[in-house]
Amino acid sequence: MSTRIAFLKGHGTENDFVIVPDPENLIDLTPAAVAALCDRRAGIGGDGVLHVVRAAAHPEAADMAADAEWFMDYRNGDGSIAEMCGNGVRVFARYLQHAGHVTEGDLAVATRGGVKSVHIAKDGDVTVGMGAARLPEGDVTVSVGDRSWPARNVDMGNPHAVAFVDDLSDAGDLHTPPPFTPAAAYPDGVNVEFVVDRGPRHVAMRVHERGSGETRSCGTGACAVAVAAARRDGADPAVTGTPVTYTVDVPGGTLVITERPDGEIEMTGPAVIVAEGELDANWLENAAR
Repeated sequence: MSTRIAFLKGHGTENDFVIVPDPENLIDLTPAAVAALCDRRAGIGGDGVLHVVRAAAHPEAADMAADAEWFMDYRNGDGSIAEMCGNGVRVFARYLQHAGHVTEGDLAVATRGGVKSVHIAKDGDVTVGMGAARLPEGDVTVSVGDRSWPARNVDMGNPHAVAFVDDLSDAGDLHTPPPFTPAAAYPDGVNVEFVVDRGPRHVAMRVHERGSGETRSCGTGACAVAVAAARRDGADPAVTGTPVTYTVDVPGGTLVITERPDGEIEMTGPAVIVAEGELDANWLENAAR
């Protein structure tokens, strides 16, 4: 292994990531190494790691290589593996553009949640085709302290519980995962969104991301919130035959979510590369133990 490893830092609506370019999948990013990279005091700091690998070089993505050259090997800040990260895909695409691998326009990115269609606009915003939501049946409840709320179960390739509340402060500090019932609804944990209304087709949210705690933004969470709001508001595009768009405010900015009658969801928002540098490979190797 080289004594220096390239890295970058980027964010999408302040959901921030350590980016590790590794086209041939030569770097062993153990859970401990990822957690060390994301440590905000002893590492670089981030909500997660975007491991940039050619799809053909990664065993989990090789079967997608014909459709997407690049695989987003995404890891949560605690080192655990996640199926998808909507803000992460936008930042991943911005990195590919920054590195000269792609230009403005359309591209495909392989993820554990499938191949995602991405469009890099001239104005800098990035739109991601997030696929269709699944709405598992069954009642779900989330709690904070001695208060509980019914939540909508939305699967965006990763699991979400969306609760509409009176005030975003009802979510508490979100340092620890909000309890939910029934436990069988989310055997591997869940991302929990607390949502308030701001106006017509306009909501605001806070989120506890599974494996990362409260984050400044969550792309799949914003999509889940828009889907839950549309169903609550009687605006299901599959029923009305008309696309519906929600503006979703997150602590780190604003995302625009559109759901089409065929179920496809598009998310549009900013993606920024803020720094790049080199890691000491010995530090990373020691952190990986």
